[in-house]
Amino acid sequence: MENQDINEESINNQEENKVQNSTTSEDNVTDTPSAEDLLAEEKDRYIRLYAEFENYKKRTAKEKMEFFQYANQDMMVSMLGVLDDFERALKEIAKNGNPADLQGVELIYQKFKNKLGEKGLKTMEVKAGDNFNVDFHEAITQIPAPSEDLKGKIVDVIETGYTLNDKVIRFAKVVTGN
Repeated sequence: MENQDINEESINNQEENKVQNSTTSEDNVTDTPSAEDLLAEEKDRYIRLYAEFENYKKRTAKEKMEFFQYANQDMMVSMLGVLDDFERALKEIAKNGNPADLQGVELIYQKFKNKLGEKGLKTMEVKAGDNFNVDFHEAITQIPAPSEDLKGKIVDVIETGYTLNDKVIRFAKVVTGN
């Protein structure tokens, strides 16, 4: 009888161990993510990384285009002085000079201006009577307006303004009416 009690106890212990083992193995299953969860997580990481890389490519391509577009900006700004000198020379030759000289200088001036225009340089069209706009004009001074309709408007243009590919590289210097 004693043997039978020991056997029953050992059987009960074995059954308890099986139950404990089965619960711990079920706990282990819920603690570790399934293959589907891991796959979904990795797929999400891949999609985010791919999107980030695509944004990086677009951003660098845009920066490269802007760099090439404005790479010659310093050279263009330095050439504006030469362009101004040509304009002053044309005015002086027109007043005091020979018409043949005027024609030759005008030809060189137009050729120079056209070459700069091919590279993206554009002259701002500003004339007396236009509204003053701080985005394009720089007020050198204010004078009493010669007429009532010129108050707060441009009275005279001192220096021509220029844009390079729609970016202002030199503001037009103007006199405004007060």
